[in-house]
Amino acid sequence: MRGLSRTSLAEVEERFNAVAGSADLGALSDELFAVADLLDREHGLRRALSDPARPGEQKADAVRSLLGGKVGEAALATVEAAVAARWSRAGDLPDVLERLGVVGSAAEAEGQSRLDEVEDELFRFGRIVAANPGLRRALTDPAAPEAGKRELLRDLLDGKVAPTSLRLVTQIVVHPRGRSLESGLEEAGQLVAQQRQRLVAVVRSAVELSQAQRERLAVWLRNSYGRDVHLNVEVDKRVLGGFSVRIGDEIIDTTIVGRIEEVRRRLAG
Repeated sequence: MRGLSRTSLAEVEERFNAVAGSADLGALSDELFAVADLLDREHGLRRALSDPARPGEQKADAVRSLLGGKVGEAALATVEAAVAARWSRAGDLPDVLERLGVVGSAAEAEGQSRLDEVEDELFRFGRIVAANPGLRRALTDPAAPEAGKRELLRDLLDGKVAPTSLRLVTQIVVHPRGRSLESGLEEAGQLVAQQRQRLVAVVRSAVELSQAQRERLAVWLRNSYGRDVHLNVEVDKRVLGGFSVRIGDEIIDTTIVGRIEEVRRRLAG
């Protein structure tokens, strides 16, 4: 988001935090997702509610008329704050509402002591999809009915993952909003991790790391970055030896393949 939208995001997050404490976080997340999806479908409504030339109170009144009695008080207050704010582009409005829906889901998981579980499940589901082209096609086919995708996800995940994980995966699959499935899952994972202000490290290793190795790596990364780091470990036989760690755009590569590539680059230079 650009500067203006970042400032507005902070203001809307403050309002969201003020009303979310007494709300049913799962229901709040579902309602914010639904409003974001409505604004994605109804372009005229999205433009009207994000128009900087219209007074914020006028737009909040419109939201109260449209959503009053259809969503809870916490969701209504959050949407009112969002439409009263100023955004760099119209698309930032539904982006923010979806983002807060994910944050609400993460807070729900934390309250249930399942935040680690949700982080792991989002990562593992991404790996499962990457390894199964047929499943990926079924979940990303724009011509496939929404109801069919929801049913497929329920068959795959219901009762096997945390309810928060199923909610987030369903939102990402059914409403990709211009993202690839992989990037949507990664964005959600980052927001879930931020619930405890942690970084997310994707670790690629030739073999599964033991619990002791994971703990040592997590301690080293925490000392290096000054923040807790959640490890998503991916076993990749192409690594040959060693491991690589990706945190955001930064890569720490100790793999044999990485060393060979570095030698090649030096020789080529």
